[in-house]
Amino acid sequence: MTVRVMLISPAMNAALREARFDGDAPLDRSGRERANAAADAVPTAGLTLSGPSERCRETSEALGLAARTEPALAGWDLARWSGLRLDDVAAAEPARMSAWLGDPSAAPHGGESLRDLVGRIGGWLDSLGGPDAPGTAVLAVAEAAVVRAAVVHGLRLPAEAFWRLDVAPLTLTELSGRSGRWNVGLGRPLIAPPVR
Repeated sequence: MTVRVMLISPAMNAALREARFDGDAPLDRSGRERANAAADAVPTAGLTLSGPSERCRETSEALGLAARTEPALAGWDLARWSGLRLDDVAAAEPARMSAWLGDPSAAPHGGESLRDLVGRIGGWLDSLGGPDAPGTAVLAVAEAAVVRAAVVHGLRLPAEAFWRLDVAPLTLTELSGRSGRWNVGLGRPLIAPPVR
């Protein structure tokens, strides 16, 4: 069965502006305003989900979605680095940061490796395109790392390609197909249609 999976990256928050590892921080005022403004541009779907982070849930709400929280869409588990600034970790743990960036199997922070993240999100994605698929269209608000991992898995890219993918806040990435065969449409900004 072919399925259309539409992933919206959440709106901006202070942690993202400060280049902090995800953490679970709320949207800032600007992020909430931009999400509210984009609500009319959100496509419809038979199943609407949200990652469990506060940022994903608040973005879903600001977009006017009645989204069910999906634990499988949890952001990248960076364990003890969660909430810390990237620059601070790089200065305090340069060898561990280098290992993390260079080896998809490394998890010096004590959480998920990149390979584990791609595998987890790939398993979720493939379950949507399987024989027991929930419907033909799924919309989910998910952290940028989740979106990147879905693209890596969907296109069967090497895990290292993850670092070459940029996902801006409030953009739509579409995957269509089924387990083992996905097509990808990347990063369409959510812009409300013009008023006539």
